[in-house]
Amino acid sequence: MEQRTGRRDGGRTVAVEVCLEDVGGAQVAEAAGADRVELCAALSEGGLTPSLGFVEAVLDDVRRVAVQVLVRPRGGDFVVDDADLAVMVADVHAFARLPRAVELGFTVGTLTPDGRVDERALGRLVGAADGLPVTFHKAFDAVPDRSASLEALVRHGVGRVLTSGGAPDALAGADALAALVEQADGRVAVMAGGSVRPANVARVVELTGVRDVHLRAPREVPSRSTTGPSAYDDGRRTVTSGELVRDVVAALRA
Repeated sequence: MEQRTGRRDGGRTVAVEVCLEDVGGAQVAEAAGADRVELCAALSEGGLTPSLGFVEAVLDDVRRVAVQVLVRPRGGDFVVDDADLAVMVADVHAFARLPRAVELGFTVGTLTPDGRVDERALGRLVGAADGLPVTFHKAFDAVPDRSASLEALVRHGVGRVLTSGGAPDALAGADALAALVEQADGRVAVMAGGSVRPANVARVVELTGVRDVHLRAPREVPSRSTTGPSAYDDGRRTVTSGELVRDVVAALRA
């Protein structure tokens, strides 16, 4: 079962999810008090499906945190064709077969060309997950009708939706997030994401009533290479900051 950390609003708890792409980042986030990690590759592209080996290593190493795996086969829009969908379903099946001692789930997002939730594709993915938890990612912020889209997620048994309420960040979208929380009424969890930081996370929770928050916690470290910068190495790389995760958790406990 997922352990939730921060306490707000009369003892109800708030889960902290950390998005990451670095090998070792999940263990850092777990040690810092995160409740869940979302595994990705290519966050510079908005996040793509991570490798099977990466996911397998994380599931072997963590002991407490829940693990979500982003399933997105390419960058660009969220309109998937049959070839894209076949790859996504195959990835879900492959990840679901991995041995694990923690909760495993999937993060997906599929839209029609006119911006509605692609329910046909979503139904295939939820079916492939076969009862494992599914989160709909921030593709949700591109839909023109968030209320109708939320009901589509409920119909398909999606457990969680990541959103900033269509605003540039979660604090700016607080009113829209609060409206989604009220509409959801516990049928699907609304997870606030978008520039969530220690200085604002408690305020986001207070204004919206969300019980889940999502953030990336990056810090830069020097490249390991001794040959100098190149076309593929500017001398820096990004890893998960345990300090930033701890500060978010502490702000929720305050």
